Amino acid sequence: MEKGELKILNKGEEEEMELQGYRLCRWRLALVGFGVLCTGGFLLLLLYWMPEWCVKSTCTRTTARDAEVVLLRSTDEFRRWFLARVRVMLAPGSNPFHSLETQTTSPSSSPSSPSSPFSSPSPSPLANGHTPLPSDGSPAQELIRKFSDYQPTQIRYFTFHSTKYYWNDEMQNFKVLTGLEDLEVSCSTIHSEHSAGLTRNQQEYRRLFFGVNEIAVKVPSVFKLLIKEVLNPFYIFQLFSVILWSADEYYYYAVAIVFMSVISIATSLYTIKKQYIMLHDMVAAHSIVRVSVCRANNDVEETLSTDLVPGDVVVIPSNGTIMPCDAVLISGTCIVNESMLTGESVPVTKTNLPNPLPGEQEGADSAYNTEEHKRHTLFCGTNVIQTRFYTGELVKAVVVRTGFSTAKGQLVRSILYPKPTDFKLYRDAYLFLLCLVAVAGIGFIYSIVLSVMNEVPAKTIIIESLDIITITVPPALPAAMTAGIVYAQRRLKQIGIFCISPQRINICGQINLVCFDKTGTLTEDGLDMWGVQRVEGGRFHLSEESAHKENLVKSQFVACMATCHSLTKIEGQLSGDPLDLKMFEATGWILEEATEEETALHNRIMPTVVRPPKQLLPSQPDVSAEQDMELAELSSLYEIGIVRQFPFSSALQRMSVVSRTLGEKCMDAYMKGAPEVVASLCKKESVPENFAEVLEGYTKQGFRVIALAHRRLGSKLNWHKVQNVNRDYIEANLEFLGLIIMQNKLKAETPGVLQDLHRANIRTIMVTGDNMLTAISVARDCGMILPEDTVIIADALPPHDGQAAKITWRYADKPSRTTRFEEINISLENEGHVEELKTQQLYHFAMNGKSFAIIAEHFPDMLQKLVLHGTVFARMAPDQKTQLIETLQGVDYFVGMCGDGANDCGALKRAHSGISLSELEASVASPFTSRTPNISCVPSLIREGRAALITSFCVFKFMALYSIIQYISVTLLYSVLSNLGDFQFLFIDIAIILLIVFTMSLNPAWKELVSRRPPSGLISGPLLFSVLTQIIICLSFQTITFLWVQKQPWYEVWTPATDVCNHSDHLNVSELNSTEVDEHNIQNFENTSLFYVSSFQYLIVAIVFSKGKPFRQPSYKNWPFVLSAVSLYFFLLFIMFHPVEGIDKFLEIVCVPFEWRLKLFLIIVVNAAVSVLVEGVIDLQAYKCLFRLCPRKTTPKARYMHLAQELSVDPDWPPKPTTTTEAKPRPENGSAYEIIIHS
Repeated sequence: MEKGELKILNKGEEEEMELQGYRLCRWRLALVGFGVLCTGGFLLLLLYWMPEWCVKSTCTRTTARDAEVVLLRSTDEFRRWFLARVRVMLAPGSNPFHSLETQTTSPSSSPSSPSSPFSSPSPSPLANGHTPLPSDGSPAQELIRKFSDYQPTQIRYFTFHSTKYYWNDEMQNFKVLTGLEDLEVSCSTIHSEHSAGLTRNQQEYRRLFFGVNEIAVKVPSVFKLLIKEVLNPFYIFQLFSVILWSADEYYYYAVAIVFMSVISIATSLYTIKKQYIMLHDMVAAHSIVRVSVCRANNDVEETLSTDLVPGDVVVIPSNGTIMPCDAVLISGTCIVNESMLTGESVPVTKTNLPNPLPGEQEGADSAYNTEEHKRHTLFCGTNVIQTRFYTGELVKAVVVRTGFSTAKGQLVRSILYPKPTDFKLYRDAYLFLLCLVAVAGIGFIYSIVLSVMNEVPAKTIIIESLDIITITVPPALPAAMTAGIVYAQRRLKQIGIFCISPQRINICGQINLVCFDKTGTLTEDGLDMWGVQRVEGGRFHLSEESAHKENLVKSQFVACMATCHSLTKIEGQLSGDPLDLKMFEATGWILEEATEEETALHNRIMPTVVRPPKQLLPSQPDVSAEQDMELAELSSLYEIGIVRQFPFSSALQRMSVVSRTLGEKCMDAYMKGAPEVVASLCKKESVPENFAEVLEGYTKQGFRVIALAHRRLGSKLNWHKVQNVNRDYIEANLEFLGLIIMQNKLKAETPGVLQDLHRANIRTIMVTGDNMLTAISVARDCGMILPEDTVIIADALPPHDGQAAKITWRYADKPSRTTRFEEINISLENEGHVEELKTQQLYHFAMNGKSFAIIAEHFPDMLQKLVLHGTVFARMAPDQKTQLIETLQGVDYFVGMCGDGANDCGALKRAHSGISLSELEASVASPFTSRTPNISCVPSLIREGRAALITSFCVFKFMALYSIIQYISVTLLYSVLSNLGDFQFLFIDIAIILLIVFTMSLNPAWKELVSRRPPSGLISGPLLFSVLTQIIICLSFQTITFLWVQKQPWYEVWTPATDVCNHSDHLNVSELNSTEVDEHNIQNFENTSLFYVSSFQYLIVAIVFSKGKPFRQPSYKNWPFVLSAVSLYFFLLFIMFHPVEGIDKFLEIVCVPFEWRLKLFLIIVVNAAVSVLVEGVIDLQAYKCLFRLCPRKTTPKARYMHLAQELSVDPDWPPKPTTTTEAKPRPENGSAYEIIIHS
């Protein structure tokens, strides 16, 4: 095995990482220790910031198997480094799923039996010099003592991001133990081999590997957080600056910076600590509960939930509980509130895992998977409201995953270890700082050379040279940059938008595409019953308003509406899916559920019963008083018991029930679901010929259509058989009953908001789980697709029978104009390449989830072209929504996602800015949460994002200019061996800079969204041009001032005796001579002149850079800023034209003749005029003229623009209707595809 091998962890998953093994090297450690001492601890800091350097400087490469330290690197675009320490534990066996009782005791076969996925060769005692953990007295040691016959095995593992990775000898790599799914057990195996429970010894043994079942969110101590925060490179730089200023006796500003840093650190610590506590409380609320566990000997014992391991069998109490782990139901049914996971507080019915019998068809007994079998899985953190059970048989579930491996654990991990936000602004900020550091380097060398030439003492040389660096890289920059974001966050809070990731506010300013969920986001949450259309004898009846009629009471259609649902009574109230509720209410029937006592009396589960109210039943003939009343009541009784439920599955797009009508021998099966799916499972002759046309008629109008079907089951199918029968057997050969038409109304705000977004050139996309044509209709209604636009549906078929995958293109609504696409091609040729292609409005693609998956797999290049004009994505599964967002980001769109949190969690997290309209726990993972349950929050968030982004640019430009202006002043003064005085620095840094920076960030967002977007990074033409021109202007005017003052007739080298103002106050002079000697040569004409000019320059650039329209409100509406600027102007003009002795003495300003003050005033006015004029010209984009002088072919930066340009000249795009596109792998290159188009 090579030493330099690279292992891949979590291959193909979101957390994929490269792994390299290292072992500690003593001489390297000693060398690094010496280096740390020599650098006064700075090397240690550097190694703390750079894990890669830390490992490589203290360790040598080795194989992953022998590693003591592993170096990890993420494979995503951030390529982050991490290190983890490999630990060793002793265990009686090497595979958690092996039964200790059946393991052999021979030392050779136990640790390395080939069947064990976690086997390892028999280790030498204390291999590699590791001390095996845990030590004596630990659970492992006790287990080893219990099983003293077994050869203890060394298990090597490391922990990273709350997940344990164990060494797997078979794979020759580290692997995560997730739970029971690692065994890839089939559904029948779970029933046959895992339903009995574990012995106490097995449980203890498994706990060694899976750990305690707890999602432990440790709240770090304030000290720990403080150390982590303080070790940030910026705070270290501030500490260096403070020490330097203290050495230079510049205490006041040092204190001010320390004060600011303390406030900044304290706020940061408070926020982080608050988030940790909130998360800890959210998790801890139900992390430890008492549970009943079935043991292998049929005993039930109470234990703490922290002791649970995968394979344990838990009893779900009848009064409900909060699940402490992920478990699969093996008997009984449960009603669960999954709002913690999905954001929807609609109770869901969970049924027991099917147990296919050996004789049944092959596909029925698939390997258990939490995603595939989620209708049988109880997830951690979800609330079991109530259970249904058999007498003498408890409701049991097998534990599948524990701790951080559970669904809730994964959610908490995504919050604890979020992906860093990659934004050009932050990357550019660091580049910009590097440029400033380079400028500082030049000044550093210049000041050293100058000081050495002038024989300045060494201490002064060191302090003044280093001082140049602190001037050029302003220590107040981080505080200044976060101010704008903090203000934006506060404004968002006022309009009911809460943010858990403030850095993302800036990214919102770049959004140019927003994906919307449909139901509950664009449309109202609930559905209204519009009507029904029944089918009899394979023909449609006319549509009816309701099925609430006497003559229909005993019809199969109404029976299906009354039984085919997953409704339940909770505290006497009917609850369940809103669609089911509306459908059941439309029948006017009554639902009754058995009480626990009733269930206990009977030999089997009591079914839920539905029956019509008496007034709906056909009237009975009069009954005489003598006749038996009970008999009459029985004959008039009509009720249906729901015997078995197959819950709704979004993968299958249907649900069904088996029911029995009172007094009938045979049972009935009823099904409801997506019309296309239901029709495909019905007998051909029962489906009307015009079914597709009728369905299309409704879906085009935006109705939600549900189809119903029925089947009479054979008399041989008794109650017990029904409980174990396979779903596929029931859901076949049905009779088509008809359609239920539901109306899903648009929210009042939707059309207006979408119009605002379109006007602002922000693309909108609909991603929904609903029917395609319904979604297209809603998209037209809300203005996402304009009336005159064409919609092309892409239907993809997977490869089968040796045929390649293909896409069929068709119109959603056959338009009369057939020449449409030729027109498009011509208009495009004339258009040339325009930044935002206007052709986007002419055609839209629509596809469903199945087609999306096929295109993503077989036509990856095509998918990027399709998303460029894709507007409707229907029947999309939650993971497909995430995939779509990744595809859009892949073509350089800044994607926003707005959903109600239900099944959009992954997409909300993945988007650049995800806005959840639900305040439930699941939306914790979403960066933004809106209290207003409609999409009006989207433009507000984008507006605030744009304002915050522009504010960040303004502040950054201002801080850069502040550094450079001060740098120019200091550099010019160094040439005459002078400097700015401490109080001059203090006045500039605190009175001018801090005041201006914190008030210039207060401009609120502009009232409406404009079509222009702010630049995404600092390194862009206009921004750089703006900064450079202002630097040149400031440099020119300071240099003019510096040289002009020396040319004045009254100019001489200043001494305390100098009197150019004719004050001749000798007393004052003698006082000055006797009390103070100006060591640093602060008081001189150059210093005073530059101080005045530079002070005004700070204010000039602040006003020039403080941009308003079109992204922020104009600066004159920001009264704190106006007040600060006006006060400072007034104060500076006052001390310039009316010297006050106290102020002059404090600021170390010398008196200059009045005519020179007028000249200074003239310099300042001209400087202001030039700055304003140049910035105005840049705003008018006149700088583009410069680029036009040197013409070159520009290709758009964003990939989507590049693609749009290519497609605009492609004669075969968009594909013509009624054509097919086939994928043919090219023989020479397996990844490319040859597209064959034929009608």
